[in-house]
Amino acid sequence: MSSYHIPVLLNESVDGLSIQKNDIVVDATFGGGSHSRKIIEYLGDKGHLVAFDQDADSLRNAIEDERFVLNNANFKHLKRFLRVNGHQQVNGVLADLGVSSYQFDTAERGFSYRFQADLDMRMDKSGKITASDILNTYTAQDLQSIFSRYGEVRNAKSLAAHIVTERNQKSFTDINGFLHCIESLIRGNRNKYLAQLFQAIRIEVNDEMGTLESFLEQALEVLAVGGKIAIISYHSLEDRMVKNFFKTGNFKGEVEKDFYGNQEKPFKLITKKPILPTAEEIRVNSRARSAKLRIAEKI
Repeated sequence: MSSYHIPVLLNESVDGLSIQKNDIVVDATFGGGSHSRKIIEYLGDKGHLVAFDQDADSLRNAIEDERFVLNNANFKHLKRFLRVNGHQQVNGVLADLGVSSYQFDTAERGFSYRFQADLDMRMDKSGKITASDILNTYTAQDLQSIFSRYGEVRNAKSLAAHIVTERNQKSFTDINGFLHCIESLIRGNRNKYLAQLFQAIRIEVNDEMGTLESFLEQALEVLAVGGKIAIISYHSLEDRMVKNFFKTGNFKGEVEKDFYGNQEKPFKLITKKPILPTAEEIRVNSRARSAKLRIAEKI
């Protein structure tokens, strides 16, 4: 389990849920199970922990406990699977939006530019769209948008145009071939550039922004009044989406008022500013450096 994923902000996120012994809690991103194992320590005999993970490889980390159930499903199906598991409302929801260390470090998954593998990047291996599909079929304009929005790639336009030109000669199928093709376009620090580019492609492959939006809307619906939600994000777009939704109940951050002019607030903010990992945590786990934790309580 520990080799599968090093948890980020473990104590801060679980403590933020203020778990009571009879609570029903959701771990929306089970992964290696570190957050779930911490959560279950707080639950009594009548408490329940419902976990989700779309990656079938995570099932090997399942917890043997009558109070625990692991759904091999994307958290965008939160509401439906809670009903399947016999729950209408819950008292706490936790999600760690990062890609697991296991996924990054398993070459054949295609998440990292460090390994030779097929251009895949699917978190759910049954998904239909791969990184190869995107690079070989998207228009230059669409590729530019993805690279710029999701990866902040500095030369997104010229990179997209180059990819479209080169794929007419030979389709992109593997990481090494892709890197060889774009090597002359890399700007600045190579590792940082490629990390941003691969992040952008991965976000598109897995529709991470659309999935997060659906999940947050459902989480608000299933949370009982007084229930808490803790979200760990790693990308500015994710964090902005969470921040806006916690503050206003919508993703644009627009204040909505009722008939009497009172602001409609779905949550009370537990964290006015995000909780960040300590220098020590970043030293031990460099992948924690961009993490931001936000916690809110449904009102």
